[in-house]
Amino acid sequence: MAAWSCRFVLQRGVRLMCPRTAAESPTQLLGCIRTVKTTTWFDEHLTEDNQEYMRKSMGEEYRNQTAAKLNPLKDEPWERHEWTEGSRRVGLVAVKLGMAPIWTKTGERHVATMLQVQDCHVIRYLSKDEYDGKTAALLVGGKNASPFHKSEENMEMCREAGVPPKQKVTTFKVSDNAIIKPGTPLYAAHFRPGQYVDVTAKSIGKGFQGVMKRWGFKGQPATHGQTKTHRRPGASGPGGDPAKVFKGKKMPGRMGNTYITAHGLKIWRVNTRYNVLYVNGSVPGHRNCLLKVRDTVLPTRISTLQNPPFPTYFADGDEDLDEDLYDDDLFTHTDSSLTIT
Repeated sequence: MAAWSCRFVLQRGVRLMCPRTAAESPTQLLGCIRTVKTTTWFDEHLTEDNQEYMRKSMGEEYRNQTAAKLNPLKDEPWERHEWTEGSRRVGLVAVKLGMAPIWTKTGERHVATMLQVQDCHVIRYLSKDEYDGKTAALLVGGKNASPFHKSEENMEMCREAGVPPKQKVTTFKVSDNAIIKPGTPLYAAHFRPGQYVDVTAKSIGKGFQGVMKRWGFKGQPATHGQTKTHRRPGASGPGGDPAKVFKGKKMPGRMGNTYITAHGLKIWRVNTRYNVLYVNGSVPGHRNCLLKVRDTVLPTRISTLQNPPFPTYFADGDEDLDEDLYDDDLFTHTDSSLTIT
């Protein structure tokens, strides 16, 4: 039920219907204001059973829309091109699930971050003229969201593509031979084990912090006459010649809550059933945050990307994949760890 709250507003100099005169009471009661604290309209006058039914019916509608556009290339197929060196593929929008340990065949232990691709679709194609005049781009959305929280522009793009509204819509630059028709679903099999990717997300905000936490300063001594300067930055450096502090000086300030890209992260494992990527190391962002995953731009890591699924992996294609794809160096727990000869 929608929460109702009434608050009294006082206004001077306004004559209202009141037994007292304005001279006796210069402050008059203006009225009550209704405040609705819930943003979902169907929660206002429905019981709990009806609310549950509305949520189930809305989820079923989203699934029907997704299934209807399983592969729009069947209806009006766009021309597919072969992968060439220098081609730039589209990326994915994934959800950060958490971290888990993995082991290699030599016994080395690594920590991997699990990224799940949820309801990821291509929403719109932008040509060179529409984007920046230099390269084409694709708008990709991930994780279905309530339509009541999205703008009309976002809703219109999703209607044209035939997909449910998305919680996050982002842009990926692509080459001319890697364009994909809007409405096409994207899966975790877009990437393969052994490949290196770049992950972009908004880091966890830590508020206003000092130089020791923000920049890793050593701090000043705790003895030898130091008074209230143990965690202070110390002298800023410039004297009378510059007569100013240069921009970019490491000082206290807000830490985190900015977009950070982790470059060159190796993919150890791909689960095609649940669309989960096991990426080496840690990635920016908190748990359950939405992030961007794309092919790496590091020149020393691009050599590992040879003939990938191009322009993406299609579920109804001729390629039949296993439920789990592992890197050659990764130890699988289904194999025996000890062999007696």
